[in-house]
Amino acid sequence: MKKSALLVALVLISLDLVCCGGGSSSKSTTKPVSGLTTRVFASQSIASLTASPGLIIVNGETDTLARAAVIGAGTSPGLMAISPQRATVLVFDSATNNVDVVNTKTETLAGTIPLPGPTTSMVAVTNSTGYAAVSAAPLIGSAPGAIEVMDLQANAVTSSIGVPSAQTVVSNPSGTELLVFSNDSDAVTVVSPLFLNTSSPVTTTVPGFDRPVNAVFSNDGSTAYVLNCGLECGGTQASVQTLSVATLAVGTPVPVDAATIGLLSGSTLYVAGTPATNNACTGQTTAATTCGRLDIVNVGSMTVTGRVVITDGYHDRIDISNDGQLFIGAQTCTNIGNVNNVTGEVRGCLSIFNTTTPGNTTAVIPPDNGDVTGFQTLSRPVETNVGSGSVEYVAEGGNLRVYNTLTDTLLLDQFIETGTITITGQITDVKAVDFF
Repeated sequence: MKKSALLVALVLISLDLVCCGGGSSSKSTTKPVSGLTTRVFASQSIASLTASPGLIIVNGETDTLARAAVIGAGTSPGLMAISPQRATVLVFDSATNNVDVVNTKTETLAGTIPLPGPTTSMVAVTNSTGYAAVSAAPLIGSAPGAIEVMDLQANAVTSSIGVPSAQTVVSNPSGTELLVFSNDSDAVTVVSPLFLNTSSPVTTTVPGFDRPVNAVFSNDGSTAYVLNCGLECGGTQASVQTLSVATLAVGTPVPVDAATIGLLSGSTLYVAGTPATNNACTGQTTAATTCGRLDIVNVGSMTVTGRVVITDGYHDRIDISNDGQLFIGAQTCTNIGNVNNVTGEVRGCLSIFNTTTPGNTTAVIPPDNGDVTGFQTLSRPVETNVGSGSVEYVAEGGNLRVYNTLTDTLLLDQFIETGTITITGQITDVKAVDFF
């Protein structure tokens, strides 16, 4: 009897240790503080009597807020960037020009990095290294503008790479090459940041473009498809040009209607923008008099295979769901009607294009208003009301919408009856934190 009692006591002690995190249960020790395994962070930038600015933690399985719902991240958090390992999130605070570094496992602020000016573009290439384009960064002996190199462990800017009027920074898949785009320039600056560990970084200015503003890398990182804004940005002709990373050879421009943002899916490059001319809304029934364009480019033949009319504005957000729905977002677009007015046309800055239907030339314009400032596709177990198991989070007009990608309409279920996650404040950006 004494031996049996001792065995029972040992078992109970072991179970208690496991439940309290003292055992070897990986599930209990690897979960984040919120206890969620499918998390989405949304940056909320307005303080009120009932809410504080910070990162809102959303349960990506139910579209509801976590119990520990807010991570402090500055006074006006907005633009976010996440490391490939998803262990670190960078959050830009526009009120202080600081970059707040958030640890996604502990769901806490790990540090703050002051920048010498505002940024609209930053990347985290690893959990320990990030880069921000600061167009107004003061440099001794040269024009303002730099790529600020951020040490995310030491929480400091370790160096500034001078690039006059640096506006946008894009990293190749491995984080070994950066492309930098400057305002009112016809050149691209190529930076090899790996040399930062041994000497000064190698910086090369490559001419031959037409107001380039962004680029999309091939999956292997060998080719960059540079987006020339052209006439929309004060140049001549919008186009797509290849740039060889190995040789820095520039390809022949492929004219498109407009080009400010792009996404590569397989051998198809989707390019969006608003033409300075020839921007009629032909084919759409709308009160808007100006519309944008989505050009479909086959990168194998470098030819345009299709054109689609979308909303106008400056397009700088794009994402594709796992079931092939392309979400294109703009800012400063033509807003029509009001989302609360169900009797007339309602139109904003969001366009959705079904890439899986051969020959499709029509985009869906959802009835919503406001600038689109963030996208995040999300997969989860198949639900009867979603079908495909895929949804898209959209930050539009300061709200966080959830779209059913099967129908291209707001998701309506028992958790969010209106298709909007109720959050007090202004939502600017949204990032999925966990692999799923």
